[in-house]
Amino acid sequence: MKEFTITSIEEGQRFDKYLIKLLPEAGKSFIYKMLRKKNITLNNKKADGSEKIIAGDSVKIFFKDDTFDKFSGKADISLNMKNHLISDSSYKLDVQYENEDFLVVNKPSGMLSQKAAPDDISINEFISAYISDNNSASGFKPGICNRLDRNTSGLVVAGKTMYGLQTMSMAFHDRTLLKYYICIVKGCFNTSVKLSGYLKKDINKNISTIISDEEYEREDNRKKSEFSPINTEFIPVISGQNMSLVKVHLITGKPHQIRAHLMFTGFPVAGDHKYGDGQFNKYLSVNYGIKSQMLHAFQLIIPPEAYPKTEKDISISTLIPKEFVDVLKGEDIWRPGIQEDLEALR
Repeated sequence: MKEFTITSIEEGQRFDKYLIKLLPEAGKSFIYKMLRKKNITLNNKKADGSEKIIAGDSVKIFFKDDTFDKFSGKADISLNMKNHLISDSSYKLDVQYENEDFLVVNKPSGMLSQKAAPDDISINEFISAYISDNNSASGFKPGICNRLDRNTSGLVVAGKTMYGLQTMSMAFHDRTLLKYYICIVKGCFNTSVKLSGYLKKDINKNISTIISDEEYEREDNRKKSEFSPINTEFIPVISGQNMSLVKVHLITGKPHQIRAHLMFTGFPVAGDHKYGDGQFNKYLSVNYGIKSQMLHAFQLIIPPEAYPKTEKDISISTLIPKEFVDVLKGEDIWRPGIQEDLEALR
C-alpha cells in the first residue's frame, strides 16, 4: 500500500487528474476501475475522481510495490532523466525568474518546448528535474504555460503549483500579460507599425499564410472560417541599410505569426528557412554561422490582473542573445545601451 498526502502545491485539481499524473502508465479506465473497487481511496473513502483535492487530503493506493512502480513509470522516468542529464550535462537550466507558483526560463534555440515523441527531450524535462532537485517535498508535476517553436529561443513559463499553472496558462490564453520578442530582419525597418490581418495554418505543410483585412473581406464566406484574426506590433530598435533589429509586441499568438507577418510586410526574419530570404540567409550563414531564425522571446510583463498575488507588474527580460550582438556588431549597427533601451521600449 502507498499513501500520499496532498500538498498545497497539488491542491485545486480534480482527483482523477491527480491520479492520471501519478500513474501515467495505468490508463484512465483502469484508474476508474480501481476507484470503484476502493483500491484507491481519498480520505479513507470511496471516490469517483470528480472530487477537488485540497492540502492535507490522504490518498491511499492498495497496489503491490511492483504494480505501483509499473503504472507510475517510476523506473523508466528515472532512467530517462539520468541518461538525459548524462548525455547533455553541459546544459544548465537558465532560470530568469522564480516565485512560489511559477518560474520563467530562457529556452535555447534548437530545444523543444514539449515532447513531440516519447523519446524527445524538451525544456519541460529540465524544468521537472530542476523543480524536483529544489523542492523534493513536492509531488506536483510541473507543466509549461506557453510554447515556442524549436528554433525560437527565449522565455518559457512553467507552473510549479496547480495555482501557478492554471493562473499563468489563463494569462496567456486571455492575453492579460504582455509578450515581447526581438528579431533581426532583412532591410531597413524604421517605422513603428501595428498591423492586423488574418492567418490560416496549413497543418499538413506546417506553414501559415497571411492575408490583409481587405483580402479577407473578399474571401468566400465558406472559407473565412479557416482564418484567424491576428494583431502584431513592430517597433524598430536599430535600423541599418541591409538589416534591422526589431522589437515585436505579440498581441495575438497564432502559429508562426511573427515570422509570417514579417514576410508578408517584406521584412523577413534573418535565418528563417521557411518564411525568409534564401540569399540573405546564406550571407548570414557564411559570415556569422547563423543556421536558424533570429527570433527571441525577450520580455514578459505580468500585471496583477494576470497574477493577483502581486501588487505591481512583474517584468522579466533576458540578455540579448550573443548571436544577435555578433551580427549587429559585424554589420556596424550596434550601439551601447541597447539592452536598457529594449527593456524600456513599449
